[in-house]
Amino acid sequence: GTTYLRAQLLAEPARSTSLDLLVSYTDAAVDLASRVPESDGFDQASQRLESLQRDLWAAAGDAVRDDPQGTAPRLYVESLNAMIDTHTDRLASLRNRVPASVMLLMLGGSAIALGVLALYLVLLGRGVTTSLVASAVVILILLVSFDLDRPQRGFITVPASALRELRVSMDEPPAATGP
Repeated sequence: GTTYLRAQLLAEPARSTSLDLLVSYTDAAVDLASRVPESDGFDQASQRLESLQRDLWAAAGDAVRDDPQGTAPRLYVESLNAMIDTHTDRLASLRNRVPASVMLLMLGGSAIALGVLALYLVLLGRGVTTSLVASAVVILILLVSFDLDRPQRGFITVPASALRELRVSMDEPPAATGP
């Protein structure tokens, strides 16, 4: 959003080029948010964003070259750099998954813990109800853990509402007219 606002202050033709590229970039970011990490669609959307980043950086370079003393191109470059860094962080967080070996360890450890609990309760002569309640709680915790590890699938998903709202705001005429 900041990059889009600052692009409005650039001189033409960098202004129009950057604004158009930023709209395309936001569309691609919204598309990426709906993709499942580690899929072909996710990789293609990510490559599309990186291509748009190169185009945006080239337009920023042109803006700085055309107005080397101006404040607007420098502020634009600063926010563009932050936008690219944020994208890198976002990709890393989406690709950051709990290893399968850890998931298996969680399942195995839970099974052993429930088995020990059931044995202990049998030795005490307690009913089955306590074992079932404990099992349900452990299963619920495991399901939530597995669901959180897959932010684009399941019951708990990462919303892209901020990106969608930003994209809608880009349909309005630019607030600044540039130099």
